[in-house]
Amino acid sequence: LFAIFAFATCGGYSGGLRLSVDCANKSESDLNIDIAFAYPFRLHQVNFDVPTCEGKRREKLALIGDFSSSAEFFVTIAVFAFLYSLAATVVYIFFQNKYRENNRGPLIDFIVTVVFSFLWLVSSSAWAKGLSDVKIATDPDEVLSLMSACKQQSNKCLPVRSPVMSSLNTSVVFGYLNFILWAGNIWFVFKETGWHSSGQRHAPDTMEKQSSSYNQGGYNQDSYGPAGGYNQPGSYGQVGEYGQSQSYGQSGPTSFANQI
Repeated sequence: LFAIFAFATCGGYSGGLRLSVDCANKSESDLNIDIAFAYPFRLHQVNFDVPTCEGKRREKLALIGDFSSSAEFFVTIAVFAFLYSLAATVVYIFFQNKYRENNRGPLIDFIVTVVFSFLWLVSSSAWAKGLSDVKIATDPDEVLSLMSACKQQSNKCLPVRSPVMSSLNTSVVFGYLNFILWAGNIWFVFKETGWHSSGQRHAPDTMEKQSSSYNQGGYNQDSYGPAGGYNQPGSYGQVGEYGQSQSYGQSGPTSFANQI
């Protein structure tokens, strides 16, 4: 969906501006000069006629700049990202077993995700710069400066309507949002690969080896059993014949003097 919004707001754009040239001789004026342009923004091919305020003669001008490379690159990445996302969704749902077979599917998915993340960043940055240049080239004041009639102070040249660039600004925003989305997805795709699984298996094996080394190194609690003499009960007391207490150890009474 984010890829669709990205290439739709850029690739489907068409706009224009309107200028007014009011000559000293009113009959030579043209108050509605419409200049239309659209994707892929080959502005040098956009021609328009304007009055020269020197009789009925008119001059033919064109906008300046060719920004098709950055715009087409951005739209191409968006279209391919949409197609890959659609194909990956079908594989995730209907071909999950083949996707995980031999770990080939997750590895390819991981590599493609990294590549698309990089391409989204590059294309969005290039298109952001290209859009900035498009705004300058289609600025009404810049276009008016191209007209010879506007260089004479007796004539009045005014912008009537400026181009609306809101959808193009939105395309740049969606471009960077796609970069964030794809870059964040790298971790989730990496978890499906064998690299992540092997790292998880290695950690428990290491802990098991450490625990076995502790048991073999003499720290087992069985070493403190009856053979060591530490777990046998100690002395216990009995009341003697004359009311005196007597204590016995492991092998009998410890003293016979208390019996007297």
